[in-house]
Amino acid sequence: MADGTLKVGTITTSSGSGTITLGQSGETVDMANGSITLNSSMTNTPAFSAYDASNQTIPNTTYTLLEFDTESFDTDSAYNTSTYKFTVPSGKGGKYLIGCAIKTTASTDRLILRLEKNDANTFYSETNSDSNGSGQFNLLMDLSEGDHLKVAVYQNSGGNLNLEGGSGTNNFYGYKLT
Repeated sequence: MADGTLKVGTITTSSGSGTITLGQSGETVDMANGSITLNSSMTNTPAFSAYDASNQTIPNTTYTLLEFDTESFDTDSAYNTSTYKFTVPSGKGGKYLIGCAIKTTASTDRLILRLEKNDANTFYSETNSDSNGSGQFNLLMDLSEGDHLKVAVYQNSGGNLNLEGGSGTNNFYGYKLT
């Protein structure tokens, strides 16, 4: 067959339903000249981002659940602003990028973020805090339907320490990788 341009209004299968295959293994299909709508299995969802709307006090030398009480977005209603947990929705298990970033109102010698999966300690990110008093992590995780995640923080400033509230300061976020 000769190279050329195929112009059509609609492509359907001969049976009216099923799979339409464009190209073969090893070939690239270029769709750069138009907009593409992906089905739900090809998008990075579920996805969420939550933050604390006001300052939160973190006691000295105690792990404290971070209260991300306001959502920036939540594609699948999987983040709970009352329990501060993200729960993998039904049928949405897979690989996820999960992250958290916080900033305190003062520095501390030690700042530890702890990611908890199903109420078990899963991951620690420790920062010898500088004058910014900040900490963060990003990690890839395998999550199954029903798994839930939350974040706790530990600090040892010698007294209570506040996290700065507001949408751009302390965030807990994640999304499923396609």
